[in-house]
Amino acid sequence: MSLILMVCALIQAQTIAPFQKGDRVTFVGNSITDGGHYHSYIWLYYMTHYPQMRLWMANCGVGGDTAKEILARFDDDVLSKNPSVLTFTFGINDTGYYEYNGADSAAFARRKFEEAKEWFARCEEKLKTLKGVRTIMIGTSPYDQTSTFNDDIFARKNDNMQRVIAVQKEAASRNGWEFLDFNAPMVAMNMKQQETDPTFTIIGNDRIHPDNDGHMAMAYLFLQAQGMVGKKVADMELNATSGKATKSDNCRISKVKRTADGLEFDYLAASLPYPLDTIAHGWGFNHGAAQVTRVIPSFIDDLSDEHLTVKGLTGGRYELTIDNIVIDTLSAATLQRGINLSAYRHTPQYQQALTVMALNETRWDVERRFREWAWVNYDFMMPAGHLNDNTEQGAQKFRELCKNNSWLASKKGTYDQMVHPEVREAYRQEMECLIDRIYELNKPRKHHFQLRKL
Repeated sequence: MSLILMVCALIQAQTIAPFQKGDRVTFVGNSITDGGHYHSYIWLYYMTHYPQMRLWMANCGVGGDTAKEILARFDDDVLSKNPSVLTFTFGINDTGYYEYNGADSAAFARRKFEEAKEWFARCEEKLKTLKGVRTIMIGTSPYDQTSTFNDDIFARKNDNMQRVIAVQKEAASRNGWEFLDFNAPMVAMNMKQQETDPTFTIIGNDRIHPDNDGHMAMAYLFLQAQGMVGKKVADMELNATSGKATKSDNCRISKVKRTADGLEFDYLAASLPYPLDTIAHGWGFNHGAAQVTRVIPSFIDDLSDEHLTVKGLTGGRYELTIDNIVIDTLSAATLQRGINLSAYRHTPQYQQALTVMALNETRWDVERRFREWAWVNYDFMMPAGHLNDNTEQGAQKFRELCKNNSWLASKKGTYDQMVHPEVREAYRQEMECLIDRIYELNKPRKHHFQLRKL
């Protein structure tokens, strides 16, 4: 337990400046970024909590990449998006896999560490040349080497990954970049749960790719470092005796009226609740993001506290309705202590946030087509001398490469679509349309609250 407390203190100490209006943020990484959601969940927080502050974010992960492959595609894939903020994570592939269980695992670990260090040094030199781009180093999520759900473990692989993260941290300090570590906090989350359930993992069933709840934990760590924990959706307090609002932080309370059996008022917040998805999204994922509360029980109160307190009510129970929708029946004592309305998924404001979430999920799904294309384009076509080749010669080379690579062959459908610039442009316009719609629909609306004594 002392180790967990020590790591929790470390988590609190990590800081990253919040994003600003108009920022263009690229998340550079490997398959954990490519097929995962942490960047999408971070954007969703800004979409809901800062609805007037439009941002743009991009997934720049490619499955299987090491620092070497990231560097090779950096100009064409990352800088072409004109980022103002760039996050950089690597290490899961750079440190190797099966050889950790070999005869000379220590020598293998040293060799992979030196290779990773060498290629990262080249990435560091590249990043140092960027002008007007804020750089954030991210220590990768862990390889789970402690869960007992099966015996297929690459012993001490994560130890080597933590050595790579230390190199990142040193580079960040050297260059005045920001730094955030996912690894140690997520190891601590695992260890805490594994005290009672040794088979638990916040990482997925392959010990490498966090499930949706793991990605939500990563988003939490990122947002926590940006100072977002504790920022309320709204904090309203009313006095039923005086018929007045005594607190209205991040919201406007109007038309407060005492009634014969309670209280009613109008409410307009400046933010929406932060919605948690209960559905598993993404290839091979089994958990909804909402399962993050297993490892961060305070998640909803930390990032989505829409607080309502009503004092001065006479004893008894009160029916709370919002826009004539029954939300709950609550005691006067409970209302006096205060409740978090984000705990109720059926409030009109939470339903509005779910609409934003669904549109953002659709945007993520369209963006995934571009990342599959990036995998084909940068990891296979570029080494073969056919980068961004939309010709028939490029198509022939692709089919030739597929003969000896079943994974690549499985992307024939993606290639046959995305090889056409017009198709890629149509998908790009679809994403922009979805983003436009999100920023139309994410503006909070006025709602009518009523408390009626039963």
